Amino acid sequence: MKRVMLGLALLAIMLPIAARADGINLTNQSGTVTILASGISSYGSQLRSFNGVVAPKGQALGTVSYATGALLTGDIWNGGTFSSTGSTFDVVGEGDWMKKLAGLSGSKGKVPLFTGAFSGTIDWKLISSTKQFHEYQLTGDIQGSLWTGRVVTGNTTQTIYTYWNQEKIDNKGSGHLGNTHLTTPEPSTLGLLGGGLLAMAAMFRRALRKA
Repeated sequence: MKRVMLGLALLAIMLPIAARADGINLTNQSGTVTILASGISSYGSQLRSFNGVVAPKGQALGTVSYATGALLTGDIWNGGTFSSTGSTFDVVGEGDWMKKLAGLSGSKGKVPLFTGAFSGTIDWKLISSTKQFHEYQLTGDIQGSLWTGRVVTGNTTQTIYTYWNQEKIDNKGSGHLGNTHLTTPEPSTLGLLGGGLLAMAAMFRRALRKA
């Protein structure tokens, strides 16, 4: 009985570890960021890399855009938290490079590679300040659908610059660099673990019947 319970506990621990083992990493650069108490939004940010594919110098793989909900705590120039209500986080690919992705061999034009939103509170921090610009980081968890239809989760960190002679005039900033990770567990791995859990559950039931 103790061995059965120990096996169930180990499998329960291994399941989330396996789910985090694989994923898609992507980066974005540049773009205009609008910073308001009603929310932070970015557009025109270039998709620089996606799942190991890197854009040639001076080119982009597509675009990354996002928007938060309204300010919850703090203030927009010194840091705080934003709501995820009404938020978005979208990655759109464009170009022949997407033919390497499963299911997109015949695709043309722009393709939504990830369509989602922030999930949970979004952190907004002032990282550094100089006489020329301020550096901020926006960090949060995201959830949405890949181009395959699979629902995934992940997280993103966006570094944003605002310039002292601009920010309080038009509430604009510039996207410096964004790093995003999307968790994509392999179905085979999860299937094996799920099968193991079912087998252990069956052993547990048999042990109870004999007790």
